[in-house]
Amino acid sequence: MLLEIVFAAGCFWGVEKNFERFDGVVDVVSGYSGGNFKDPTYELVLEHSKLQSESFLSALKNIGRSDAEIAADEQLINHTEAVKVIYDPSIVSTETLIKSFWQIHNPTQVDGQGFDVGNNYRSALYWTTQAQKDIAFRTRDEFQMLLKNNGFGDIVTEMKPLDVFWPAEAYHQDYLVKNPAGYCPNHATGVTFSDAVLQKYENEILEPLGGQEIIVVEAEIKGSCLYCLQFEKEVSNHYKGSIPLRISPASALQGFELTTPTWATPTIFFIEDGVEVWASQGYMSADSFYKALGEFKLGKGSESFNVAFNEGTDRPYCQQYEIFKDTPEGVFVDKLSGRALFDTKDRFNSTSGWLSFTKPVDNEVYEKPDYSYGMVRTEIRSVSSDIHLGHVFDDGPDGMPRYCINATVLEFVPRANT
Repeated sequence: MLLEIVFAAGCFWGVEKNFERFDGVVDVVSGYSGGNFKDPTYELVLEHSKLQSESFLSALKNIGRSDAEIAADEQLINHTEAVKVIYDPSIVSTETLIKSFWQIHNPTQVDGQGFDVGNNYRSALYWTTQAQKDIAFRTRDEFQMLLKNNGFGDIVTEMKPLDVFWPAEAYHQDYLVKNPAGYCPNHATGVTFSDAVLQKYENEILEPLGGQEIIVVEAEIKGSCLYCLQFEKEVSNHYKGSIPLRISPASALQGFELTTPTWATPTIFFIEDGVEVWASQGYMSADSFYKALGEFKLGKGSESFNVAFNEGTDRPYCQQYEIFKDTPEGVFVDKLSGRALFDTKDRFNSTSGWLSFTKPVDNEVYEKPDYSYGMVRTEIRSVSSDIHLGHVFDDGPDGMPRYCINATVLEFVPRANT
């Protein structure tokens, strides 16, 4: 007889991936649970997360929403991103699965995990049997003692019987199987049960993906390395580049040819077909990381490297411009960080030979005075990687600006993939 239980521990992609590893788990489905509105979608869950924030409710008043309308909004209980685990208890015990749930996230964080903040990312456990309930509360109390012994606060996990589980959209299912370089931060506290059965699943073995990849070696105990946390905050939590970036303790690496010691964490490795190409021990600032990544991905003598780090300029009508000038709908992203910078809906043909846009994506570029070559111009740089992108001028269509951008420091992502 198969059983079902539902867990929520932040972004459901990583939670789904965790439980798919267990022998005896028949299926894991990403979805939404814990709320009181029907037929939720990803967009609705995000929207209601905003509705329940004090600042958003204040904004509603400012745009004329009545107190009654706002009160109705406040009565909506938002769903959390969750996964339904279907398992065979004769192969994997309920206790093993629930203990894994406690260990893979920080159950003391209110309405969020890491930098994913909002009630849609809250910690929750929804049981379907009395035995699951009993095990959940017993293991919660056991884990609470372990957490307090390691300096953590009180567990705030929502725990109640399952009402309704709504499966998420198809593109959310098995997301990290389809996108191995996808967003999957580790929110574990590093506190673990002494459980031999569970232990074999805790340190997932990382093997080479083939081609170029980035491995960030962190401390064996999650959260014990402040420099690792700082690097995650400044770089890896925002990185969306096309070269996969994975974070792992050194003990989980298998099949890599590494020469740099890993005793100083974080240690950042640039890997080519499983072999170390370059590495740095200890904390790296975002600027240093992206400069090194530029040499690794672009090549130090390349045209794109010269534009990105030496404030160079593409040749007008260069090959990359010709490829990008008529792409279908989508976004142009930073070639290193992968962050969206410009949208095709804001692109226009300036006949200048460079990509031209009337505006950038909000909060992803910044301006800087440029007095080079005896001219007075305004330089445009990427917020995430700080690479040079181009300049902005005041001669765009209908009085709008013209963002004149070098194509060789961009990559294109079609709208369907964003």
